[in-house]
Amino acid sequence: MKLGIIREGKVPPDSRTPLTPEQCAHLIRDNRLDVRVEPSPIRCYPNAEYTDFHVPLSHDMHDCDVLMGIKEVPIDQLIPGKTYLFFSHTIKAQAYNRKLLQAILAKNIRLLDYEVMTDERGRRLIAFGKFAGMVGAHNALWTWGQRTGAFSLPRMKDCFDYEAAKEHYHHIQWPSLKIVVTGSGRVGTGTIEVLHDMGILQVSPEEFLENEFDEAVFTQITPYQYVARKDGEHFHTRDFYAHPDLYQSIFMPFAAASDIMINGIFWDKRAPAFFTLDDMRRPDFRIRVIADVTCDIAPESSIPATVRPSSIANPVFGFDPVSEQEIPAFDSRGIDVMAIDNLPSEMPRDASRAFGDMFISHILPELLLPGSKVVERATVAVDGQLGPHFQYLQEYAGLVEV
Repeated sequence: MKLGIIREGKVPPDSRTPLTPEQCAHLIRDNRLDVRVEPSPIRCYPNAEYTDFHVPLSHDMHDCDVLMGIKEVPIDQLIPGKTYLFFSHTIKAQAYNRKLLQAILAKNIRLLDYEVMTDERGRRLIAFGKFAGMVGAHNALWTWGQRTGAFSLPRMKDCFDYEAAKEHYHHIQWPSLKIVVTGSGRVGTGTIEVLHDMGILQVSPEEFLENEFDEAVFTQITPYQYVARKDGEHFHTRDFYAHPDLYQSIFMPFAAASDIMINGIFWDKRAPAFFTLDDMRRPDFRIRVIADVTCDIAPESSIPATVRPSSIANPVFGFDPVSEQEIPAFDSRGIDVMAIDNLPSEMPRDASRAFGDMFISHILPELLLPGSKVVERATVAVDGQLGPHFQYLQEYAGLVEV
């Protein structure tokens, strides 16, 4: 199999890569794969690092069997008849990528989407979620420092890697503040790792609500703490995920006790938001910084203040709950919202290395296995048709008349 690592063509550019120079060299040396890399001026691992590992560079990817990237490939850069792996952002019928999927079908491209590469239990095999949580936690504290002037923390994007970022944590005296973290998956795992590395004390949800502290503390909560059945029946996790519309939010005690909220849940549109705009106007609503890693956009969102995504270049905007309008960041009238939708791009070297390890361990063996169920479940398009698990996209893809 000839494997090609394509340069990222989407604008704004993404500096991550699916395989690092060392990982490519490993595949060439130990797996006897033919791997080549398309040169890129923005990739977090410069071209020279690939050549240092004797990984060949090529501007021509036409003779590769499988082409790997990270973000969506611009239509004019798609090579007909190839197998592509990238995050296509088409599987939820996203309107902005409809033409991309139509072009993939027209060009007889086999599209495998990382987002739906799962095991037999539906668990994702490859993802960047942990790094979204890590950067989200860092940015939450950075935003608080910018808002209050209590400390100075560099942006994660300006650190060479996470080890460099941790060096800064050792020199900061965090003020007394309280942080509530939602989410217990990959995002939550990354968030907690950074807060621990910062030396911030973790306390139980009960301690968090009942006490004030003379140091920075955080707590991590699950649906058990922030939703309840509308009919008063006992909470059951499986029931909540199956029937989220039967539940209502009970988050307000945490909103009244927290300075910072870091939101990393997977949110179902049928589930209640954590709080309403009316709640945000209450005198006891204490939260002043929201790091919304989930980044669902209002009104269909778990956070009504997330009125748009922010960007790495401009990471924070203010939201005034009285006027219900966006205002400048760090304004005392507002709540600061950090809602970057590509957070792992702020620590691209670490994220790329971990992603490549997951690819080599979990995905590559499936690509080499005839009849792989993992590959089948991830096949969005093949031979000009939608894959077997994506027939629901027929109308979106223009394959049936409306």
